[in-house]
Amino acid sequence: MTRFKWLALVPILLVVMAASFAAERDVLVGNWRLVSFEREYQGSADREFPMGKLPTGYINFLPEGRMAVVITGEGRKAPSTDQDRASLFNSLVAYTGAYRVDGDKWITTVDVSANPTLVGTEQTRSFRITGDRLQEMTAWASRPDNRMARAVITYERAK
Repeated sequence: MTRFKWLALVPILLVVMAASFAAERDVLVGNWRLVSFEREYQGSADREFPMGKLPTGYINFLPEGRMAVVITGEGRKAPSTDQDRASLFNSLVAYTGAYRVDGDKWITTVDVSANPTLVGTEQTRSFRITGDRLQEMTAWASRPDNRMARAVITYERAK
């Protein structure tokens, strides 16, 4: 019987681990309004604004471990043709899923997305919070011109 006394600690360890994961998530929990969406190039001061200088959007993190983001590019207009409707997807970022925090990164397991290729993937984002500002950075990726770039997306806590 004494060999199994450690089993009594398992529920306590599970509660402590769950509280730890929740505490890591707490820094992100809330509603954040988009401020800017930039593309930066590695080893360069070059910046682009692929969603325009005044994009709109929000990212929400729930304490239960779900997130959702919707970002729309500047100057979107109601479509009048099928081509207009199709091109609107080029100025839209939208996905949701369960997320977890690991240090300065959040990882979302995407279960719904405007881009079906993201469904079922894990999307990892680095982040930094300074006051009421949240800065999100995607991983570096090769562009068609072979330069390495990443998105730097800034939000402020919605009040």
